[in-house]
Amino acid sequence: MTDGYKTLAREASDSFIIKKSRFCGYASPARSQEEALDFLARVRAATKDANHHCYAYIIGRNAGIMRYSDDGEPGGTAGLPILETMKARGVVDCAAVVVRWFGGILLGTGGLARAYAQGAKCALDAARVVTMEDSVRFYAEVPYALWDKLDYALASMPVVREDVEFSTAVLATLTVRKRDKEPVFERITSATEGRATLLELEEIVRGWE
Repeated sequence: MTDGYKTLAREASDSFIIKKSRFCGYASPARSQEEALDFLARVRAATKDANHHCYAYIIGRNAGIMRYSDDGEPGGTAGLPILETMKARGVVDCAAVVVRWFGGILLGTGGLARAYAQGAKCALDAARVVTMEDSVRFYAEVPYALWDKLDYALASMPVVREDVEFSTAVLATLTVRKRDKEPVFERITSATEGRATLLELEEIVRGWE
């Protein structure tokens, strides 16, 4: 069973400019140091013309492994602000890299720290912080005549609609947090006047925003 830990949904990036220096923050899930370093290598390869590739990563649900690098920036102005931003969001099993193209104007230590923290925040926002929770994927099969009613009811339930097939009946593939399964099943049964057929497919761990 998972304990509702936070991580990132996907690999993503975002950029901004401060006093002619361009910063681009990249973030990605990473379940090991090897995955984090591979992500860093891919970012470096894609941005070879940049002046600095500062990064941090946190591995393990208990945040047992934490590393960061200033990559040539003054000590404590880059990697540590990235790491502290990640810690403030409570994320683990992920990495963030903030790339800088120097624009010719010095930012000072405080300005650098704020810029790299902003780069990490932009990257995490783009990658989307999610909470990983035990979940259940299931089928809900209902007669056509009841689909509109169920469709309306599902909009207010904590479920993810993955697929809907229209055949001899309507077959919806849905996912729900394991802790929400019983009340959701009860609401589906009520909305369909007891005529829905519910079939559990598998237990999974899924990210929820």
